[in-house]
Amino acid sequence: MNQSIKFWPEQERPRERLLHSGPESLSDAELLAIFLRTGSKQHSAVELARLMIQHFGGLNPVFDASLQELSHFHGIGTTKYAHLMAVKELGRRYLNHYFHQDALNLNSSRLVLDYLRYELLGEKQEVFAVLCLDSELRKLNFKKLFYGSLNACNISINHTLRYALQQHACHIVIAHNHPFGKAEPSAADLDLTHQLYQACQLVEIKLLDHFIIAKDGTFSFAERALLSQKKCMHTDIDKPDLTGEDHHKKSCDRSP
Repeated sequence: MNQSIKFWPEQERPRERLLHSGPESLSDAELLAIFLRTGSKQHSAVELARLMIQHFGGLNPVFDASLQELSHFHGIGTTKYAHLMAVKELGRRYLNHYFHQDALNLNSSRLVLDYLRYELLGEKQEVFAVLCLDSELRKLNFKKLFYGSLNACNISINHTLRYALQQHACHIVIAHNHPFGKAEPSAADLDLTHQLYQACQLVEIKLLDHFIIAKDGTFSFAERALLSQKKCMHTDIDKPDLTGEDHHKKSCDRSP
């Protein structure tokens, strides 16, 4: 049986170290242990947290795990699961609050990327989302518009533009995730981005960036100067029909 944290020297206990040296001084396992509060008969809270992180491959996958997945660890039940979900939601709301309050400088888009990662990393299927911003780069709305399979998603350019216009957006950022792939664009991703960039120009909305979110990292089309570049063999699109049926719906196959 492992020694409980309460019997550890005070300077080694995660909570006391956090108060003395700040949260940045703690490891992922130690931070997680503070929320777990207690471990099990076999493991201290820190050891249990370390085992969970090792099993799921990181801290984020722990928070994305289901109750059924987490309950395989002795000492993790509905109460601890509820604590973890509450922490995850508090983090999302914290980012969302600042996103609403601050006029963001998209030349330094770390906050935007953090927000999109928080929204999309936990998805188990491919999701295409749109972030609408006003003329001062403040958030108007965010919506996950299209859901697909593990590696493909049907995207409607007209539907995307209609949504942006309904929100009175001056700028948009689009994003999609690769649930089990790498943060690299496929030919279909490049083609879609070029078409949407052109369509946005026609309705006087600026497409600021397209992010790909994956567990191994992120990809920014703007940083790679790929927003307006045409990489796939495709004719220029016509002016979008925003009142009728979608005419540019396509399947974007993004296999890992």
